[in-house]
Amino acid sequence: MDQTEEKKNGTEPAATNDPAQMEKDAKKKAKEKAKELEKEAKLQKFLAKQQQKTTQAQTNQEKEPKKKKETKKESFTYDTPTSAGEKKDTSCPLPESYSPAYVEAAWYAWWEKSGFFKPEYGGNKISDPNPKGKFTIVIPPPNVTGELHIGHALTNAIEDALSRWHRMKEETTLWNPGCDHAGIATQVVVEKKLWKERKLTRHDLGREKFLEEVWKWKNQKGDVIYDQMRQMGSSYDWDRACFTMEPKMCRAVTEAFVRLHEKGLVYRASRLVNWSCTLKSAISDIEVDKREIAGRTFIDVPGYNEKIEFGVLVSFAYKIEGTDDEIVVATTRVETMLGDTAVAVHPDDARYRHLVGKNAVHPFVNRKLPVIADSFVDSAFGTGAVKITPAHDPNDFDCGKRNNLPFISCIDGDGNISADCGVFSGMKRFAARKAVLEALKEKGLYRDTKDNPMVIPVCSRSKDIIEPLLKPQWYVSCKEMAQKAIDAVRTKELRLIPAIHEATWYRWMEDIRDWCISRQLWWGHQIPAYFVTIEGQPVGQDADDNSWISGRDEEDAYRKAQDKFGVDRSKIHLRRDEDVLDTWFSSGLFPFAIFGWPDETEDFKAFYPGSVLETGHDILFFWVARMVFFGQALCGALPFREVYLHAMVRDAQGRKMSKSLGNVIDPLDVIHGISLEALYAKLNESNLDTKEIERAKEGQKKSFPDGIPECGTDALRFALCAYTLQGRDINLDVLRVQGYRFFCNKLWNATRFAMMQGIGAGFRPQPRFQLSGNESQVDKWIVSRLAYAVRQCEDGFRNYEFPQATTACYNFWLYELCDVYLEYVKPKFQSGSAEEAENTRQILYTAFEIALRMISPFMPFISEELFQRLPRRSDDAAPSIMVTAYPDPEEFASYRDEALEKRFDFAYDIVKRIRSLRADYQLTKTKTQVTIECADEELCQLVKNFEAFILQLTNSSSLTAFVAGTQQAPAGCGIVTVSDRCRLFVLLKGVIDIDKEIARAEKKRNALQDQVKGTKDTMEKTGSKMPEAVREQNIQKIAQMETEIGHLADALQQLLAMK
Repeated sequence: MDQTEEKKNGTEPAATNDPAQMEKDAKKKAKEKAKELEKEAKLQKFLAKQQQKTTQAQTNQEKEPKKKKETKKESFTYDTPTSAGEKKDTSCPLPESYSPAYVEAAWYAWWEKSGFFKPEYGGNKISDPNPKGKFTIVIPPPNVTGELHIGHALTNAIEDALSRWHRMKEETTLWNPGCDHAGIATQVVVEKKLWKERKLTRHDLGREKFLEEVWKWKNQKGDVIYDQMRQMGSSYDWDRACFTMEPKMCRAVTEAFVRLHEKGLVYRASRLVNWSCTLKSAISDIEVDKREIAGRTFIDVPGYNEKIEFGVLVSFAYKIEGTDDEIVVATTRVETMLGDTAVAVHPDDARYRHLVGKNAVHPFVNRKLPVIADSFVDSAFGTGAVKITPAHDPNDFDCGKRNNLPFISCIDGDGNISADCGVFSGMKRFAARKAVLEALKEKGLYRDTKDNPMVIPVCSRSKDIIEPLLKPQWYVSCKEMAQKAIDAVRTKELRLIPAIHEATWYRWMEDIRDWCISRQLWWGHQIPAYFVTIEGQPVGQDADDNSWISGRDEEDAYRKAQDKFGVDRSKIHLRRDEDVLDTWFSSGLFPFAIFGWPDETEDFKAFYPGSVLETGHDILFFWVARMVFFGQALCGALPFREVYLHAMVRDAQGRKMSKSLGNVIDPLDVIHGISLEALYAKLNESNLDTKEIERAKEGQKKSFPDGIPECGTDALRFALCAYTLQGRDINLDVLRVQGYRFFCNKLWNATRFAMMQGIGAGFRPQPRFQLSGNESQVDKWIVSRLAYAVRQCEDGFRNYEFPQATTACYNFWLYELCDVYLEYVKPKFQSGSAEEAENTRQILYTAFEIALRMISPFMPFISEELFQRLPRRSDDAAPSIMVTAYPDPEEFASYRDEALEKRFDFAYDIVKRIRSLRADYQLTKTKTQVTIECADEELCQLVKNFEAFILQLTNSSSLTAFVAGTQQAPAGCGIVTVSDRCRLFVLLKGVIDIDKEIARAEKKRNALQDQVKGTKDTMEKTGSKMPEAVREQNIQKIAQMETEIGHLADALQQLLAMK
């Protein structure tokens, strides 16, 4: 989310408005004799404070949750004995205030036991057609590497809101859970744990014993993840939960690999891969962090005692064979010159045209390097001559293929210099970097070193520097599948939401390279491929696909080998590939493998293809694209019709969340609250090293100086969905989540009040809501606004515009139902007629019951708690709010009256202006007379129609409305212009101390004038040295103060006229 300013609504501490202090500060600044540096330092400090106070923007029109200063109350709990899965006891009185711990107790177990989460709920058969429709969504399976983070909470909040909404729309709904085995991540975590606790490596244990340790760890941690999902209120069908290493997934993975290999879509080849020398494995692009550096930088690299230099471009010369000429090349990795097999120049570069076709002589190994012409060379970069190392650089690899160059690996899988590299053989690669440079200097071939901005590829798991290495691996051929994926999006058969991601989709698919699916790990799906050796025949090449057979098991592989090579089984020897498949391979099969594919099970026929996929946009290529590939290639159908891509969750400062920064947020910590000391304790139990732990603690202290307050699940879910403005990153501020916890308290208190006024036990709501005809204008207005909110929620869910729905819920509950309607109806229960009170109760009940159903997909716990305490319209009503029908906008469409809303808005504007004037004169309890001058009789009648409403909400004693020119307003009034057609007169004479008010207004005006002058003087003296952001803030402050000075001048004029 962009860092634009939000409406504060009292949620942030305001800057001091004390006039005396302002005047003192201004004079102090004027007398300061400090020089420019000191002034600038203060300005920078001011800017930092302002930035810290700024919350992240919502560009929708949701008003910021009010974060009122509340007296901290003890969090109370639900203590009534209730067996697991039994319905919560709601016969007891509603507690006086909202407590997340109380509200969230017992409900989830009852929902789950009652079968509400299952598509079969109510005796439905999944194979039977449902005229209301079907909704299927699968979880992006979280890694089984510990606890979920706030990004997973966002996924759960959105997907559960969608699932609950579709379920309440009476569709056959399945939300399928699962967990990913996370090959590299899990293996790294378990290896670190083994070393930390027992000082053992996986090689000390051996593959079988090590895998036992991983399964032990998985069985321990898997339940933690699922427990967090439950605490998030996520309505998964747990009976269908699937782990990506369980038997049915293993079978599907094997079948998919074999089928794709048989089709020629999977093949064996030797190509460049992202290699982690620490992990000794190829890794995917998503596991490579791109670290940008501006120039010469020293970086810690695992396995080295000193930091390694990066960000420099080293130039050195190759001598041209048989001449005195030389050609100077430039490189950021000088050690790779040991694997050079050519020097390339641009065909049009006149400087080197005479050298093309000649050979350069390698100074350290017995090798000649042809000078070749290739148009990929940028003549303007470096010297315009490029060393070509085909086995260690992607661009050079392509160049080597085009020009039929030899591929020589000079760095091995351990990160050491390979044999046949002379004196450098056996050196660690970055030690060789220094050694090669010194050797070049000794031979007089070194030319210079320059700073060079560059991107360093870093392994996200091991923090090692990625080395592009040539390795025989398994690949998926992607071109054909990518074209089908492009066509699906272009024809709208597959819809990406928001559509801004379509351009990325096309770009990735059009430029796609084949996908390396081999991983040199022990944890994961072992590749079902067998290297075939035939007795009495030459052994094939490891990188030669013809030497390999894929099989569903060893017996299948033997049969295939016999058929392929035409020899007796006794002459065949099979060696299974020890590597495992990339985790994304099994994840790509998830949408159909979980339903029993390759078998045509009842679940597969009922739930494949799915309805929508919801996930983060950062894995559009890594996961979404591959599911599309496999769905079309193996099932003949897209795995889903729509893809909703949510934004990335960052911290309140917009930084990426990182354990080492200490800004990673555990959803449970937000739900239950946690002290800073407890946050520290969790760090100490983590796998971070000592330095990272101390750094993370500093980050936690800065981000959460008082720990994290208890917010509850509903507030967290609502906040996350409210943040999801399409296409924007989310800068999550925990204080905003707390603001929604206060909103929950507002819901609680409002419902409690309404129940006390008679809509609780004993009240009998109409079987179907309808107006009696005796409603006031305000009664009709609240029903109209309810109809509007229902429509907004419907449209928000249908269009994946979740902030539209959360805003509708929030504004209706807080600003319309609580702040307006409840305040208006209070006298009706105290002094109104029985008929009037009954009409009001029917409207109140409808407003609360519908509003609870509206908000239920976002806030399942509090909505269930309150809903269960309301009476039902019929005896056969659904047992839970989550299986009660969602409000239908068509049912309420006839109640929408936009003309009435426009009239009400005018009346409410009058209320707000009267309140503002009363606040200016600190009239808290004193009733006053109000006179309203209107331009014509129609407007006058409008005011009279809302007379009771205006009197009630402004604490006024009387209201008189007249048409301008027919009479005069009383003397001694404060005057407020509502519009060019309406003025307010609030009687102040005899109510306020006029002399005291004049003195107060003059003092405030003078203080503001001094502050304006002081600010302008500071800006003039600082001049261009003032940061632009501070200058803009000062300009805005001056404008606000000058506006307030104008208002004070008007007030003084009115006060003086009263004397």
